[in-house]
Amino acid sequence: MPSPTAFALTGLIAWALFLLIWMEALRSWLVLRKQVPANGFQPDNGNLSPFMQRIARAHANCIEGLPIFGGLMLVAIVTDRVAITDPLAYVLLAARLVQSSIHLASLSELAVTLRFGAFAVQMGIAAWWCVRLLSVASS
Repeated sequence: MPSPTAFALTGLIAWALFLLIWMEALRSWLVLRKQVPANGFQPDNGNLSPFMQRIARAHANCIEGLPIFGGLMLVAIVTDRVAITDPLAYVLLAARLVQSSIHLASLSELAVTLRFGAFAVQMGIAAWWCVRLLSVASS
């Protein structure tokens, strides 16, 4: 059985992939229905529905965070320091899923506040991991 860290890292990757597949399936549907030409998409889906814009941004958020959150998990795995990351790995993954889900659902003021709260959890965990991994590496 993989460590919680390895599971959460795989979960972050799988979630980003899921959002990408979902977005591209919706884009393909628009092309097949001749609502948008195959070369008519903007990278941020800015010329599409608000939902399509939110899914593009939710996916981008996952990709932007992966080098930080995933990178720290990978460092813990390759240096055999998962004891540092395992206790909060599932919390970080859950916070990412919550952040993306809220992003997909709404852009209301409350939703944005809640979404930032989920992101703040991830940042706090990453900062804690970074300090811990650096302190172990320097001793």
